[in-house]
Amino acid sequence: MSADNPAHPTEPAPGQGPEAAEGAQCPLPRAPDLSGITVADLDPVPPVTDYREAMRLADAEAARRLGEYMLLSWYDRDRDFESPQHASECHQDSAVPGYVDYGVHHGATLKVDVGQGRFVFFYLPVDI
Repeated sequence: MSADNPAHPTEPAPGQGPEAAEGAQCPLPRAPDLSGITVADLDPVPPVTDYREAMRLADAEAARRLGEYMLLSWYDRDRDFESPQHASECHQDSAVPGYVDYGVHHGATLKVDVGQGRFVFFYLPVDI
C-alpha cells in the first residue's frame, strides 16, 4: 500500500499518534474539593445506635459551629441511603458520591462525619 492511500497511511494523521492516545485517556478520579468546608469528625463512645442518634449529634455540632443552619445533604451507610434521594445515580463511576457533590455545590460550609463515614452530613449556615 502506498502513503497516498488514506485507508492505510504509513504515518498516523495529526492528532492520532501516541501523544493523542495519552491525552485521550480519562483522568483518574479525584477526591472532592472540600476547601472552604470545615470537617468535624465525631467518634462517640459507645458508637451511635442509628441514624437518628447520629443526626442529633451532627445537628448539635452544626448549631454550635454555625448558629442557625440548614441540612443540605446526608448519607447513612447502615441503610445505604442518601439525601437528596438518588443523588448518586449520576455518579456511579465517580470518586465523588452524589450527596457530597450536592452539598459542596450548594454552599455547604460544614461537613459532620459521625463514625468514620458511617453517617455524613453537610450543612449551610442560615442568616436570619
